[in-house]
Amino acid sequence: MKKQVVCIATLALLFAGCSSKNISEYNKPDIYWYQKMVRYVSSSDLDKADEYFTSLQSEHFSSPLLKEAMLIMAQAHMDNEEYLMAKYYLDEFIKRYGNDRNVAFAKFLKIKASFLAFKNINRDQKLLQDTIAEAESYKKEYIQNEYMPMVDTMLTKLYMAQYVLNEEIAALYERRGKMKAAKIYRERVKHSWLKKDEIDVPTNWYDYLINW
Repeated sequence: MKKQVVCIATLALLFAGCSSKNISEYNKPDIYWYQKMVRYVSSSDLDKADEYFTSLQSEHFSSPLLKEAMLIMAQAHMDNEEYLMAKYYLDEFIKRYGNDRNVAFAKFLKIKASFLAFKNINRDQKLLQDTIAEAESYKKEYIQNEYMPMVDTMLTKLYMAQYVLNEEIAALYERRGKMKAAKIYRERVKHSWLKKDEIDVPTNWYDYLINW
């Protein structure tokens, strides 16, 4: 009987400890959540960092720390090759802090995230077209800013990828005897400002864009 009482008391203390630990993770100042988030970003535990960001945003929606926290989380997910999550944070940043300079920077990072997400020229054709359109739209919206040289570099590499893709599709249609379809892609190649002898295609598709 005494053993049962001891066991029950021990379990009660254990659950009480767990409960008090959970309760202690509420109603904290914004700097607490921010520092916890940064700590887990530094240790590459982005799931935990996301949780602490959510707590920061939920409990301190008007905190001045949120602006920087969103950019930290966007960059952290980008570094971890989680590009959709990176773009989610950037979209939230634009909604909350959308003045001209901030939006230009956030949209540049979104283009960079899309660019880095490109892995395979044959599998990611829609991403290729969407990123080209995104970069061209950026150039029209922001005629000149400090990010434009990097946007131009990414766009040039994307156009190189598009050129090679059109070449490959045309060759594929020709091998299958579908000359009308092949002609469409040959025309696209013909009217490109790029020339085939100017493009040295690496064997690795990721290197194709990143290390060209």
